[in-house]
Amino acid sequence: MTTSTTPRERLLEAAGELFYRDGMGVGVDALCKAAGVSKKSMYQLFRSKDEVIAESLAGLGPAYQAALLPSTDDDHSPRERILTVFERQDRMAAEGNFLGCPFVSAAVELKDPGHPGSVVARHLKQHLTEFFRTQLVAAEAADPETLAVQLTIVFDGTSARAVVQAQALAGIGTVTAAALLDAAGVR
Repeated sequence: MTTSTTPRERLLEAAGELFYRDGMGVGVDALCKAAGVSKKSMYQLFRSKDEVIAESLAGLGPAYQAALLPSTDDDHSPRERILTVFERQDRMAAEGNFLGCPFVSAAVELKDPGHPGSVVARHLKQHLTEFFRTQLVAAEAADPETLAVQLTIVFDGTSARAVVQAQALAGIGTVTAAALLDAAGVR
């Protein structure tokens, strides 16, 4: 980490890395050590570890979404834009340091749907579903809401498979998403 960042930024950066790699059970001592910040400083900046979890997840959101979603000026068809998400997921999983979707991982580990981190994770997952829905509306799919949820399930399932099987996806998410789109007549 650079010395020009603030203690708050260092805490959030360390939290994002540690929670994704080691889980939400990472202790405050380890988090503060990784960030180079005292516990006293952490609690002056954040009310609780739960707040650190939520804010670190919120901070991951834009970069994770930018890595997956095509840019707004991408002129490909809605179908191609949807499949791009799965192709990018496939590349991420093949890189070897992929530990699944950080938002699904957080929500599963936290278990409590009311936990601040779960709320943030749910919001960020909804962003992906909304991206799919918007593309499906543009493609004039018959039931864009249901198909968007199905595509999100494929995304989350393939993320989990990459982690559980400890192997690359080899295109299975893209093929499965394409089959759903074909069945819905989205060409």
